[in-house]
Amino acid sequence: QVQLVESGGGLVQAGGSLRLSCLASGRTLRQYFMGWFRQAPGKEREFVASINWGFDSTYYADSVKGRFTISRDSGKNTLYLQMNSLKPEDTAVYYCANGRGDRSGYDYWGQGTQVTGTN
Repeated sequence: QVQLVESGGGLVQAGGSLRLSCLASGRTLRQYFMGWFRQAPGKEREFVASINWGFDSTYYADSVKGRFTISRDSGKNTLYLQMNSLKPEDTAVYYCANGRGDRSGYDYWGQGTQVTGTN
């Protein structure tokens, strides 16, 4: 079992920044990928970014490339998503996930944290 707890969501003006955190426990993370996904109202959940925990390689959706940065602190078992230049269309519930692929194959999910970008 893997437990994932997100934090850091909130309300932010367009152009602003926010950092999400995800504390993970219950699995040796270096053997897996950790990712961020998001789901906006009325839309399907979509991939945002992921990191191969052991190799520190990162992957991004085109919509966030250059604005968002995924990182991890192995000592704290914590995943981060630094979000800069936020847009209203980034508004969604953001989920942290643990799995076996860069964009799919995720089998453990956090409860989600709301991010709302305003004009």
